[in-house]
Amino acid sequence: MKRSFFAALSGALFGAGLLVSGMIDTVKVQGWLDVFGDWDPTLAFVMGGAIIPMFVAWRIAAARRVAVLGNALPEKPEQTLDGRLIWGSVLFGAGWGLVGLCPGPALAAAFLNGWGGVVFLLAMVAAMVATPPILRLIRAQGETAWTSAR
Repeated sequence: MKRSFFAALSGALFGAGLLVSGMIDTVKVQGWLDVFGDWDPTLAFVMGGAIIPMFVAWRIAAARRVAVLGNALPEKPEQTLDGRLIWGSVLFGAGWGLVGLCPGPALAAAFLNGWGGVVFLLAMVAAMVATPPILRLIRAQGETAWTSAR
């Protein structure tokens, strides 16, 4: 129960931060990305407001074995730069740049930006659901092509 409460509190705080910072305003986000046009640098403060506390939090977490609520902290993941990470980053960045939303703000936009936000959220969820089976199909065809080429 305590874990659920703090998860909800964290989500509410994150959502409030997105709202106050303007991250759910697609025009503001696209203005941040329009470096060669009508650039809006205000989201740099949002980025700094996220990076600085997380830098401190990661340092504190690295020195701990147990989380504040008593759960074991997961091991640090292996840092590998592979094709999935690169292509996923490219697609995420392209979608963010074209639409001006990423997953967190998309949830808020679905409720605050009318039908456009709802359509984007549904398309994003559909892509998340469709990606694993598509990747399995691509891998299976790749293995078939590889074994028949031998």
